[in-house]
Amino acid sequence: MSNYKIENIRNFALCGHGSAGKTTLADKMLTVTGTIARPASVDDGTSVCDFDEIAKAHHYSVESAVVHFEYAGKKFNVIDTPGYPDFIGQAIGALSAVETAAIVVNAHSGIEVNTRRMFSEAGKAGCGRVIVINKMDADNIDFPGLLESLKSLFGKACIPVNLPIGVGRDFKGVVSTLRPIAVVPPGVVGDPNAVNKLLIESIVEVDDEVMARYFEGTLPTEEELPRLIDEAIVQGNLIPVVCVAEKSEIGLKELLDVFALCDLPPDKVLRKAINEAGEESLIAPDPDGPLVAQVFKTRIDPFVQKVSYLRVYSGTLKKDDNVHISGGRKNIKIGPLLEVQGSETHVVDSAGPGDIVAIAKTEDLHTGTTLGPFTMPPIKYPRPMVSLAATPKSRGDEAKLSGALHKIVEEDPTFHIDRDPQTKELVMTGMSELHLSVVRERLKKRDKVDIDTKEPKIPYRETIQAKAEGSYRHKKQSGGRGQFGEVHIRVYPFPHGTDPETFCTKNRFPSMRHYHFDPKNNFLWVDSIVGGSIPNNFLPAIEKGFKERMERGIIAGHQAQDVCAEVHFGKYHDVDSSEAAFKIAGSMALRNVFQQAKPALLEPIVTLHITAPSDKLGDITSDLSGRRGRVAGMESAGGDLQTVIAMAPLAEVTTYARNLSSITGGQGSFTMEFSHYDVVPGNIQRDIIERAVLHPEEDE
Repeated sequence: MSNYKIENIRNFALCGHGSAGKTTLADKMLTVTGTIARPASVDDGTSVCDFDEIAKAHHYSVESAVVHFEYAGKKFNVIDTPGYPDFIGQAIGALSAVETAAIVVNAHSGIEVNTRRMFSEAGKAGCGRVIVINKMDADNIDFPGLLESLKSLFGKACIPVNLPIGVGRDFKGVVSTLRPIAVVPPGVVGDPNAVNKLLIESIVEVDDEVMARYFEGTLPTEEELPRLIDEAIVQGNLIPVVCVAEKSEIGLKELLDVFALCDLPPDKVLRKAINEAGEESLIAPDPDGPLVAQVFKTRIDPFVQKVSYLRVYSGTLKKDDNVHISGGRKNIKIGPLLEVQGSETHVVDSAGPGDIVAIAKTEDLHTGTTLGPFTMPPIKYPRPMVSLAATPKSRGDEAKLSGALHKIVEEDPTFHIDRDPQTKELVMTGMSELHLSVVRERLKKRDKVDIDTKEPKIPYRETIQAKAEGSYRHKKQSGGRGQFGEVHIRVYPFPHGTDPETFCTKNRFPSMRHYHFDPKNNFLWVDSIVGGSIPNNFLPAIEKGFKERMERGIIAGHQAQDVCAEVHFGKYHDVDSSEAAFKIAGSMALRNVFQQAKPALLEPIVTLHITAPSDKLGDITSDLSGRRGRVAGMESAGGDLQTVIAMAPLAEVTTYARNLSSITGGQGSFTMEFSHYDVVPGNIQRDIIERAVLHPEEDE
């Protein structure tokens, strides 16, 4: 696609917390390098990166955007990412496609929750990291204090490669610390020569020969400096810190110089992939090597439909190529390759290692798909935690809503939809209430579907805690052939994880002929019929009646589980007995006996991993105890952060994101995953049963 060699390509993602100025930085870099002719602004809706109508309306990014420019003989591919944690999936996808993460910090606000998160995610992705302190011309700037906070949280490797000349309204420029300077300009915050010494000591450690010369009094040469800096960043010895004010453009050219020097080229971060033999190997960025490319972002464009953004790691991809894709049985033909500049694209003939391109209207490509004979590791996204049940406002829009939601699932890996088989609700799950609010807005604007939302019902389950037995006779006579079936059963608690083979012993079931196990509901059916009291051809109907009853629920209309039902006796009529009659008899027998077996409601219990500042732990644990939660442990999360591991009923934490944000001032985050079902306390169980609306029995 470009005439640039591997060593002159730079791919970086602008990451960090919201309102740090990432999008404005991207727009300014395009302007300063002459890539775009007109100034672009987030405030007036002309930003190249925030081209989405929702982003324009809210003045913050809701998805990542790809742009490119050329500077200092190098080709830069830049991915601007959203700053709010609600849209972190877009940032994680971007990190998989770049070698460097430029983590932008608001000089006034300091280190915020998503600053820490993106620093950590960049490390997990194997990216080099550069910290950009932006908005240096804002009021109330404590640059030395901010620098100490960075070092305290992220390590002593955070070393400024330039220092500000003044701060706030007095911010006039920056001075480089890459070389000793004889005359220090007035107003510099800090000692450039002292910082230079720290900087050089951090980079010479990566080369024994250079380090030996340095301790003999010889500094690294200009030719050695880029190689040493790259290696120091790769090894984590150096995290360059650079200062800038994006709107006034002070320090912007120097920022571009730092990116040209410190951003890692594609050959410095080698990726791992699985070959056709199932072996892991390193992928070298060789244009003549085997093709390896991965889709890191999918966008459903209202004009060109589906657009797949991909990064090429090895080989050369050409338009109209037939390529193998991971998980595909046959090769697919790709269409034109598109070079992307925000919302605009233009066709290119080929793309090589280091290039980022897009392919339109290829339905076989999805986020994470690998092109070529290798398979790249899957991109790991956080699990969404906040759910809402959705229904269309207009009748008849169900199919339209389903199609629109599936489009959002395609382009957003942190958004899930699920049709709960028990509650019958269409549940959409996202990272936060804001995330789901934007989804709702997108449905209305792009797909013309308006929805109502509410908190989803909790998927309680029903079970028994004691053995019981009983029978039911179904008999109806209304002229002509009647209905008759009599079923005698015993029920037993069958705890989750019990081995059916171990449970079904002759001591427990002396007359057992055979058993069936249904893992879906953890339901065990035992046939102990002797003497033909119920003909064999009616037994499947009885089992079906049991299963349908368990799906419908008995005490509160929730699915039953963890039950063993033994059929041991019955009666039939030569003329009036039928499968339908025995199905009803089986269903009603289970209903009656279930209620005699000390029935109980089960509720889902989830495991929470809550990360927050140490001084908020008391408030968090106190809040958890009020939610029937139980703290299982704590562990350090780095810096002043601690992670609380706790278990709590799902019903008590459906709105936990909102509460945690309030408790921690937006500094906390959490993950949640299902653990197990447990018995609901008696007082709460009574309330749930009283509120339950059970369907009338039509067959009694």
